[in-house]
Amino acid sequence: MKELSSAEVRSMFLRFFESKGHSIEPSQSLIPKDDPTLLWINSGVATLKKYFDGTIVPENPRLTNAQKSIRTNDIENVGHTARHHTLFEMMGNFSIGDYFKAEVIPWAWELLTSPEWYDMDPEKLFVTVYPDDTEAKEIWLNVVGLPADHLYEEPDNFWDIGEGPSGPDTEIFYDRGVEFDAADAKENYPGGENERYLEIWNIVFSQFNHLPGLTSNKDYPELPHKNIDTGMGLERVVSVFQNAKTNFETDLFMPIIKKTEQMSGQYKYGQDPVKDISFKVIADHVRAVAFAIGDGALPSNEGRGYIIRRLLRRAVLHGRKLGIDQLFLKDLVPVVGEIMASYYPEVLENAGYIASVVEAEEVRFNKTLSDGLSLLDGVIAEAQAGNGVIAGEIAFKLYDTYGFPYELTQEAAEEVGLTVDRAGFDTEMKAQQDRARAARSNKASMGIQNALFTDLKTESRYVGWSELTVAESTLTDLIVDDELVNATESGTGLAVFSVTPFYAEMGGQVADRGAVIDEQDHLVARVVDVQRAPNGQHLHKLELVGEIKVGAKYKLVVDQAYHAAVSKNHTATHLLDQALRNLLGEHTTQAGSLVTEDYLRYDFTYNGAVSTEDLQRIEDLINDKIIENLPVSWVETDLESAQKLGAVAVFTEKYGETVRVVSIGDFNVEFDGGTHANSTAELGMFKIVAEQGTGAGVRRIEAVTGRGTMNYLKNHDQLLNNAAQLVKAPQVSEIGDKIVALQNSLKDAKQQVATLESKIASQAASAAFDDVKQAGNFTMITAELAVESMGALMETADNWKQKYPSDVLVLAANLGDKVNLMVSVAPDAIKAGVKAGDLIKAIAPAVDGGGGGRPEMAKAGGKNPAGIRDAFEQASEWLSNR
Repeated sequence: MKELSSAEVRSMFLRFFESKGHSIEPSQSLIPKDDPTLLWINSGVATLKKYFDGTIVPENPRLTNAQKSIRTNDIENVGHTARHHTLFEMMGNFSIGDYFKAEVIPWAWELLTSPEWYDMDPEKLFVTVYPDDTEAKEIWLNVVGLPADHLYEEPDNFWDIGEGPSGPDTEIFYDRGVEFDAADAKENYPGGENERYLEIWNIVFSQFNHLPGLTSNKDYPELPHKNIDTGMGLERVVSVFQNAKTNFETDLFMPIIKKTEQMSGQYKYGQDPVKDISFKVIADHVRAVAFAIGDGALPSNEGRGYIIRRLLRRAVLHGRKLGIDQLFLKDLVPVVGEIMASYYPEVLENAGYIASVVEAEEVRFNKTLSDGLSLLDGVIAEAQAGNGVIAGEIAFKLYDTYGFPYELTQEAAEEVGLTVDRAGFDTEMKAQQDRARAARSNKASMGIQNALFTDLKTESRYVGWSELTVAESTLTDLIVDDELVNATESGTGLAVFSVTPFYAEMGGQVADRGAVIDEQDHLVARVVDVQRAPNGQHLHKLELVGEIKVGAKYKLVVDQAYHAAVSKNHTATHLLDQALRNLLGEHTTQAGSLVTEDYLRYDFTYNGAVSTEDLQRIEDLINDKIIENLPVSWVETDLESAQKLGAVAVFTEKYGETVRVVSIGDFNVEFDGGTHANSTAELGMFKIVAEQGTGAGVRRIEAVTGRGTMNYLKNHDQLLNNAAQLVKAPQVSEIGDKIVALQNSLKDAKQQVATLESKIASQAASAAFDDVKQAGNFTMITAELAVESMGALMETADNWKQKYPSDVLVLAANLGDKVNLMVSVAPDAIKAGVKAGDLIKAIAPAVDGGGGGRPEMAKAGGKNPAGIRDAFEQASEWLSNR
């Protein structure tokens, strides 16, 4: 077997399948695009689902990739096992309805054993197959020549994740030798739980359709097009080539571990199994964090951001276990970039930005950590005084709020002879996971193939970039109620034409609308929507007003006013994208967009709200470019030439040999397939109407151009005129002065009200102070005052403190739909054990409220004024029991 670096293993895999006619798909962003079912890209096939479910038919049905992926369902295992990771690379080869078992199995064997490629010893390779898959078994034994004692039947070898494609799979294992046998290994065979036989490749034969309602795979019908989906974990197979005991002793992790050793100065990897866990956790987590931030995710308290924050905090805590008290993760980011530079140069290129985000989060966590450690001390003291057990919900709070791993709390507890309620912790963890799952989309993880659309091969040419009317186009396909028909004259249908000027919805831009006219100049259908079919044709959704026939010729006319409005907003989106990068930084990347007739919406990655000043700068820059009347032009060219032009890819896409590049003067150049204005002057004016956050590290800007801006300004003029009338300003320009005058009048009125309230409260208090009741060993005054604020109650309490006519004072204010409660306690009563905070907590539920405070004074709010009397009575009972 050859000695190969991780970069050589990856490159050789991709080159092998390229030699078999596969197109190499680039590794996509970790942040899923248009897939609400995933938090992260979690497998090599995740980015190819659109091909497997038939949504899109690829140009080449043979694909291969090395895809970065993140899985975080059991983070706690990282470092404790030999091969568990949050970030990993999955290499795979895929067939979309092309080759199947007869090709893929011999290819796998060739790659693994051929001296030209991986050159593994065939004697060390073992295979498992699904018991009912006699075809795969026959190929392994009789075509490949695998010895019978190297093949095992495994009932679990059936890949099925719910509705959609499914099928049997075959797994390939590498025998690492008898030295990896464990004395207590009960499953020391390929496919069993052991360290000797390492699974290095899984090949899925996606041949069945798991339809709704079916519970047994024996009932699944065969797919219209059978597929191949394989996965080889890079980290695992590299450990084989580098003869590493675990994945961590490879060139993918050791440079990070060595750098961590230097920063520790106290510990070396390989000397202490407990400390080794910390080295592994840091190496794993910093890789995941660097890649995730590089792809646009940012630390936060929800979704992906929460995962990043959690990984960062776990790494910091494990750094402390290695004696690293200073900021250190930021210094590991360039190391990650250097390791991965051969295939992921963007990590090293953006290392400065990534490190700055990591550093800011480290600083933030250091403060949180100090608070958490103080809380942990209190938790330990309380448990020592109690039953000697730290409650599961408390351990979970430390984990969830302060980033303390369960094992850290457990270790601290064990040091002082305490235990932690693990069952309670697990219950809280499961509840959180259930909430996360419920918040996510419940769509199927992969759609069900529709052979009607995937088999649609008719040629269809789009000309809408330059033409909005096609004088003659032939109707080639007509679909009604999921069936191909030759004609229809009512209802709705989907139509494909030989030539079309209608833009299909794509890249956030809505579809064109318009009309279909027959050769007698009669309107026969309205085009209300256009979508792309799996093979790229434009599917026109028609509302029929006359008969339409396959083979007949029609005139297709786009609604030009609607088209122009959408196109202007699309051009504005490009201007906004460039302005954001120019003014906020190149790390702002597009996270989604919507371009309609009325407005545009643009989502982008950014840490924190965009300031009012920056929004104005962005708006001004775009309007400057509109005034400059920059020409908007486009050209079709090859990918390399487009990149030389400096064209920006809005999303991490796979581009074909020919790409379309849109230029806005010398201000912006982007890959783009949409429609645009002819010049920036056509936009008229650009106006930002809203800016807000939509999720962790993602901001949204909504804006208008052209007539949309005019309508927006007209509405604002109307609002200002209405406001002028309301404040009785003769001119709009005088509204500000009038508002200031009204505010001053209101301030004076509030002061007068406060003075009157004080007098009323004083009078009521004088009467109340004479009504002292006995409650057990204490005296108490209760009073409901006709005041409107907590301030009035506090002023009454201040008067009470002048003479302390009772031990306890309980005041209430009925505010109509809510209640204010306040309790004050005299010094002698406090010494006797009466605390205002305890009393307020006891009586607040009577008014459907809650509160707290200090021993001498406490406040509460509630929603049930009818409970005030009950609150007073409960206060008397509470005091009587003291």
